[in-house]
Amino acid sequence: MLQRSAADWNHGDLVGFMGDYAKDSLTSYMAGGHVQYGWQALYDRYQANYFAAGKSRDSLSFDELRVRVLTPDFAYATARFKLTRPPRDSVVASGPFTLVLQRQGDRWRILHDHTSADPR
Repeated sequence: MLQRSAADWNHGDLVGFMGDYAKDSLTSYMAGGHVQYGWQALYDRYQANYFAAGKSRDSLSFDELRVRVLTPDFAYATARFKLTRPPRDSVVASGPFTLVLQRQGDRWRILHDHTSADPR
């Protein structure tokens, strides 16, 4: 799931990237001491901050992935994200995150995303 998610991001496919988030009003994203609710609000945030015209195309990757299955339909994952910018692949943002996941049909969906930024 996260490999596909990073590939979608790196190809500029925000809709594909957001396909891993549960598409409802309770989906939550926490970062920088703030929480935001709703798939659409999260989509709009990513669109404005990363996918708007004129924005640099940063490359997304994940590492240190650990998943703990809690029930057949719920799990949580921890990992690290990294955004790099060409031409030197300099790191522009990185940090740990935790995802709460639910199996919905044949896919896992993100119910909650808590992302932290490494100190600069």
